[in-house]
Amino acid sequence: MDPLKHKFKEKAAALFAEMKNLLKQHGNLKVDEVTLDQVYGGARGIKMMIWETSALDAMEGIRFRGYSIPELSEKLPTINNSKEPVPEGLFWLMMTDEIPTAEDITWLSEDWKRRANVPSQTFKVLDALPKDTHPMIQFSIAINAMQSDSVFAQRYSEGMSKSEYWDATYEDAMNLIARLPRVAAYIYRRSFKNNSHIVPDNALDWAANYAHMLGYDDEDFLNLMRLYTTIHADHEGGNASAHTAYLVNSTLSDPYLSYAGAMNSLSGPLHGLANQEVIKWIFEMVDELGITNPSKDQIAEYVKKTLSEGKVVPGYGHAVLRRPDPRFIAQKVFAERYIQQDDIVEIVWKVFDVVPPILESLGKVKNPWPNVDAHSGALLVHYGMKEYDYYTVLFGVSRALGVMAALCWTRALGIPLERPKSVTTTWIKQWLAKQSVIS
Repeated sequence: MDPLKHKFKEKAAALFAEMKNLLKQHGNLKVDEVTLDQVYGGARGIKMMIWETSALDAMEGIRFRGYSIPELSEKLPTINNSKEPVPEGLFWLMMTDEIPTAEDITWLSEDWKRRANVPSQTFKVLDALPKDTHPMIQFSIAINAMQSDSVFAQRYSEGMSKSEYWDATYEDAMNLIARLPRVAAYIYRRSFKNNSHIVPDNALDWAANYAHMLGYDDEDFLNLMRLYTTIHADHEGGNASAHTAYLVNSTLSDPYLSYAGAMNSLSGPLHGLANQEVIKWIFEMVDELGITNPSKDQIAEYVKKTLSEGKVVPGYGHAVLRRPDPRFIAQKVFAERYIQQDDIVEIVWKVFDVVPPILESLGKVKNPWPNVDAHSGALLVHYGMKEYDYYTVLFGVSRALGVMAALCWTRALGIPLERPKSVTTTWIKQWLAKQSVIS
């Protein structure tokens, strides 16, 4: 048994026993109250699922196993002389609740290289699609096309016991993560670079090799991909893509099917597609104003025009966060360190100064601050990746790390089929009538 799987098995067995004991002693305790606003409002904030790998605080932002993004940048080791921690380290942390050693992440990086061979039918399926098919549609189809290799599906058909579900999920998760950069890069080169593909460079780590296969070998861009895939890796389980994977997997659909569902969810403009909308909005502003370095006053007027048309300012606001997204700040710090005098990057910073006061003046916005999507596109454009239709695929590759780690945990802990209770508006009216009688 490989070292990560062995450590995960030990950790999962211990937490499973602890969970069973907690439920035996306290299973009937009421954890939370549900309001009518939550019933009608997308179950916002209802505590109803277990997601071990990360947690989101409205004020502090995302914490991976208790560590903030700045803490991770200090504690996670680097490899291949990189200036940013590599996502292999974060995946190890999410799987084991332990900061890995340099040897741990070197092993993991090599293991993913060993697992990275993509089934030939996946490329054949992609090649059968029109080249102008949106990259996220291609990505979802490619994930489904790899499902024929699912270890979980094969072993389930052979009658494996419930105690082995986590093991088969682990194998699928590791294989899927290993393959995604190759598949995602193929989609990019197929869609935007005239089918001119680039072979993997096995001397590179996971994120850097992805950047290389995309066609970007600038060392700073390799560091950006390490940062990008780390900070986008997870955002607790309640976000739409993570929750979709969790729900689909709770039916015992294998990780490939579960992750394809997650990517379909990520494709929505209220979720991952927002990173595409941000840079599109900035380009449209630049075109309308006729300059690439607008003043803050000019940006403020454009923001007000956007709002007056009943539109939102993309990249601002978040369902949970009530302060600037630490992932936005991490990208801003990266830009300050590596980039000088880039007009689009500086627009992002000016928007950061301009938008929150305008949104706060409306009196209806709970969070006027930028989220992760507000900055990522500007960084990609700086290094030459202007094809913003592809940006959500980058997000999807990154999000696999957190979701796959979490699915290993849900199967190890035996989390059952998710089945919330729905009600009708008639039921709500009858319930309200009873409450008025009682009161």
